[in-house]
Amino acid sequence: MKNKIALRFIFAILIVIFLTQLSSSSCSKGVANFVLSGTITDVTFSQGHAGAVLKLSKVMIATGEEILLETKTLGTDGSYEFTFPREKVEKYIIRVVKPLYFDVVKEIQFSSLTVMEPNIRNYSTKAKSWVELRFVNTSVATNDHFRFIKFQGLEGCDECCTAEQVDLYAVPYYSRTCINEALSTYSIYYQVIGTTTQDIVEVITQPFDTTLLLVNY
Repeated sequence: MKNKIALRFIFAILIVIFLTQLSSSSCSKGVANFVLSGTITDVTFSQGHAGAVLKLSKVMIATGEEILLETKTLGTDGSYEFTFPREKVEKYIIRVVKPLYFDVVKEIQFSSLTVMEPNIRNYSTKAKSWVELRFVNTSVATNDHFRFIKFQGLEGCDECCTAEQVDLYAVPYYSRTCINEALSTYSIYYQVIGTTTQDIVEVITQPFDTTLLLVNY
């Protein structure tokens, strides 16, 4: 009789343990994390984008509200990893910022992510540089007409100089500074209207510095 009672007691305990585990499993069912990882590369110096600040945000459906999830500072190799709960949002945004470099801003659609394996996203950026366009008219006449247009150089950014034709009339000195990607060519085509003088001049802009592009005419 005692043996039967003991067996029933043990059996009851096993049932309780089983139901507890089943309940715990049911509660956690459907809950998963996204893992987002990769490397941010400094293309100018062919190395990791060390010291850059990386921010991950989520954009909510319908409202478009952007909420910061996490911030990291990149190490020497430029690698990163975020682990965050899977929840229904419109998209995620990665921002990478470092002084004297072009920012990285990338959107990652929710539908492109999976919980089955890490989601790899590698990005790159370049150092900033500048070019000073300096045109010096050594003997100004009232009918002088100098025309130039950007031939090569960075376009499509807020700091970029125009790619449209520029005409200067009887101007003794002209100077303008334009942004460019470091270690890249910046060139212009120019004409002195009414003469045979015309040419393409170029420079390679240096990282974090301003390179002079000089034309004397």
